[in-house]
Amino acid sequence: MPNKSKRLDNLFHALSDPTRRSVLERLSTGPASVGELARPFNMALPSLMQHLDVLENCVLVRSRKVGRVRTYELAGKSLYAGERWFVRQRTLWEKRLNQLDGYLMDLKEKQNDGT
Repeated sequence: MPNKSKRLDNLFHALSDPTRRSVLERLSTGPASVGELARPFNMALPSLMQHLDVLENCVLVRSRKVGRVRTYELAGKSLYAGERWFVRQRTLWEKRLNQLDGYLMDLKEKQNDGT
């Protein structure tokens, strides 16, 4: 489980930054070169490359180089791990809230019966 936890930590770390989320949103429309990805951001190219490295290291994107042009595209499978984590959390909390609701309804009925 530690490996899965580390991968999930890396995924959430990558998604925690607005620049990286913007890059992922842009790549959801199709592959893009580094220059195209850099265009909307007011940052030095090496800084953007660090963001792209984080995304690539956690397998959210993959890159290929043809000549002098490096192109990035979504890899996406890592997002499934995050989605599964959220589904488990939602299921757990829905169960807990349903239990709380049942408990509160029982208390209310007991209170009404005692009046």
